[in-house]
Amino acid sequence: MKWANELRAKFEGDLPGSIVHNEVMSYARQQAEEVRTNGSTYREGGVMMLIYPIEELLHTALILRPTYEGVHSGQVAFPGGARENEDGDLKDTALRETEEEVGVNASQIEVIGELSELYIPPSNFIVKPFVGVLPERPTFIPDDFEVAKIMEPSVDSFLKKDAVTTTTVNIGKQTSMRVKAFMVDGHVVWGATAMMLAEFRALYTRT
Repeated sequence: MKWANELRAKFEGDLPGSIVHNEVMSYARQQAEEVRTNGSTYREGGVMMLIYPIEELLHTALILRPTYEGVHSGQVAFPGGARENEDGDLKDTALRETEEEVGVNASQIEVIGELSELYIPPSNFIVKPFVGVLPERPTFIPDDFEVAKIMEPSVDSFLKKDAVTTTTVNIGKQTSMRVKAFMVDGHVVWGATAMMLAEFRALYTRT
């Protein structure tokens, strides 16, 4: 896969991290490294940004979380979750969770790079994003408990000048907040997921 090799090369060198995170960050948050070194307790997680072609155009997969009593209810995210004792490292976590949530066999995914880890204050997680490639569009088998919907935006849709917008999201039952976000299939992609997308976009377009 020539496109996969070209994409892999984008991850050589330093990650842009907070430089691009700040472009879409909706509220001030600690850097993950700060949380690691200040003695705070936290949990770790891994997520997977899948990249694959559909009719020669690269796409990724985002999931819509179901509505539930929790801080990430109804939000858009990459497949992923909390590290378990069985996981050797966070890449294993991301692969396992991707298989569990959307049914893509972990052995089919070639991990070609990683993005900067992020601290997510509402759930007290440090999350490591990974980028994995597939030679063709996978057959998704979503876990109905974890996934309300799978969306497959093209990578190009995030590269447009007007890809980032400002909108209002509801936080809890009585609080709303203005955020910078990407829009995917009418859903707002904000917070940590938007920051991951912004960093991937910066890597994808750098020469």
